[in-house]
Amino acid sequence: MSADRPGFLTSSSLPGRTTSRGAPSNPTEETVTAPIVAVSDVTKTYDPTGTARPALDALDLEIAPGEAVAVLGRSGSGKSTLLNLVAGLDRPSSGSVTVAGVTLTGLSEAALAAFRRERIGMVFQFFNLLDDLTVLDNVLLPAQLAGMRRGAARARAEELLEQLGIDRLARSWPGGLSGGERQRVAVARALMNRPPLLLADEPTGALDTASAADVRELLRSLHAEGQTIVLVTHDTSLAAACAERIVELADGRLVRDERTGLAPQGVSAVTA
Repeated sequence: MSADRPGFLTSSSLPGRTTSRGAPSNPTEETVTAPIVAVSDVTKTYDPTGTARPALDALDLEIAPGEAVAVLGRSGSGKSTLLNLVAGLDRPSSGSVTVAGVTLTGLSEAALAAFRRERIGMVFQFFNLLDDLTVLDNVLLPAQLAGMRRGAARARAEELLEQLGIDRLARSWPGGLSGGERQRVAVARALMNRPPLLLADEPTGALDTASAADVRELLRSLHAEGQTIVLVTHDTSLAAACAERIVELADGRLVRDERTGLAPQGVSAVTA
């Protein structure tokens, strides 16, 4: 993925950037062969007294570029906490989290926001679309926040809507769409800034059976094109259909890490 895409944040706007030819820009830099996600000895507790069970307990997890990984576990297992740490929405109590070459520990809130804009796409259970914006304007929003030129942003948004089969809905309002259509819009918005990592939090949890099947096929297609995906779900059938690797958490610890029958993919064509 080029760091010089017109209108995007420059590589100097985030710590830990690597040029294609040069050395790491600072000591927190990962090498080009590093996993896209590295969670190292991470503990997260929400109890300042230290008497309650931590949400994550000395967790180690690595995810390679191009992998589709499903994170399973009961409520309270630590799934959402893990997703929030990888997205830079929360901070570990101890340990380190490195995502797409950036070590998140110690970053300012402004740096974390810049990191999310450039390197993370997020898909939520309840879509989080703005009802007073059209489909096209919802998809454009991340690019506007990142400072992309309007013409380039519009071309990228229209390309995504066409790829996801919803270009006919560009001028529609989210409230008039089906659940599956709204989730496709949410995916387009998440991919707008060509993030190396797509995080999906229960993406079919609010959908009927038909719409859930539609989103499942969409995630499979994105993975087939090489998009790195971390999928948090209670739905074992969704995990089996969309992920080449399943990890399971219980009481904040990793209790299962196994490969499925899905073939691994290479670097994302979607984000190239």
